[in-house]
Amino acid sequence: MKEETGNTVLSMATFISKRTSTCVRRQGEVDGRHVTIVDTPGWWKSLPVADTPELDKEEILFSMSLCPPGPHVLLLTLRVDMSFTAAEKKSVEEHMQLHDERVWAHTIVLFTHGDCLGDVTVEEFIESEGEALQWLVEKCGNRYHVLNNENWNDGSQITELLEKIEKMVAQNRGHYYEIDLKTLKEVKQKRKSYSC
Repeated sequence: MKEETGNTVLSMATFISKRTSTCVRRQGEVDGRHVTIVDTPGWWKSLPVADTPELDKEEILFSMSLCPPGPHVLLLTLRVDMSFTAAEKKSVEEHMQLHDERVWAHTIVLFTHGDCLGDVTVEEFIESEGEALQWLVEKCGNRYHVLNNENWNDGSQITELLEKIEKMVAQNRGHYYEIDLKTLKEVKQKRKSYSC
């Protein structure tokens, strides 16, 4: 799902659709903008952070260093054709806490498989899904976007996403998300020890 989204945004098949165990960075020009996308290991939908492998958690943290000086946006991808439960809410909350509370000001919920909505608006979908999804959207400052990954040729959906990102960046006064330097140093040291 995340790989398909990266491919849709960059309008090219650059990410391989398989579970990512390490961060993968790709760059491209989109609507005259230089765009860097970092695909990170995900986590199982309702898996508590305590059960997520340490290597995955470290890669999630390390990903922030792959677009220096830091990412302007984190796209939290969710499929519209799968429900978002209280257990998944808890999992997202725990995994986002790997960073810190500031991460929410830089996060947009990106609903994928938008074609599955049919005639239902995304607002109707969010309302019908219940408290867990409503909480997530509110936690992200009511920032969300729907992407139809089946329609690569519809550049308007990417233009609209980039406009939403630019609006969020302006609201953050141009600031990007900064990972705690001590945390980043620790993660880099651990990664180095694994590669030996």
